[in-house]
Amino acid sequence: QVQLVESGGGSVQAGGSLRLSCAASGRTFSSYFMGWFRQAPRKERDFVAAISWTTNSTYYADSVKGRFTISRDNAKNTVYLQMNTLKPEDSAVYYCASKSSPIFTRNSEIYNGWGQGTQVTVSS
Repeated sequence: QVQLVESGGGSVQAGGSLRLSCAASGRTFSSYFMGWFRQAPRKERDFVAAISWTTNSTYYADSVKGRFTISRDNAKNTVYLQMNTLKPEDSAVYYCASKSSPIFTRNSEIYNGWGQGTQVTVSS
């Protein structure tokens, strides 16, 4: 089992930036993909971005392309989400997730390790 701990959330004005971190521990060798999802009140949990531990391939939701960047530090077992040009609609609880199969998916149900979430609030 992989344990995930997110940090870096907070409140920012529209146009601002935040960087989220996700520190992984435990059976990290069993994790092929790390992803970020977000969930706003009364909405479903949506895919934001993902990265492969082995190939460094990255994937993004259309809504964040060009504004968000996912990256990893293998030595620290940490994944980052740099969020720039934030918009009020980016406000949500952001979750880090891991997946133990090497095939990319945006389906949150396929991810089998989750962090506790970190709140991001963007004011207009």
